[in-house]
Amino acid sequence: MAKLKTNSGAKKRFTLTGSGKIKRKHAYHSHILTKKTKKRKRNLDHFALLEKADYNRVHEMLVL
Repeated sequence: MAKLKTNSGAKKRFTLTGSGKIKRKHAYHSHILTKKTKKRKRNLDHFALLEKADYNRVHEMLVL
């Protein structure tokens, strides 16, 4: 049987932590930044952990 391939879109968007959790970036931080406040942009800058509801779906795409 052939090996499963990692979803190339998912591997660009998600990273795995040492404890096995999945990190993601916040949306709305790539363009049209002039109208957004400094506080809003600062809060979008850090990474977030993936919610439990999405974990299985993304984990399958990453084929770990």
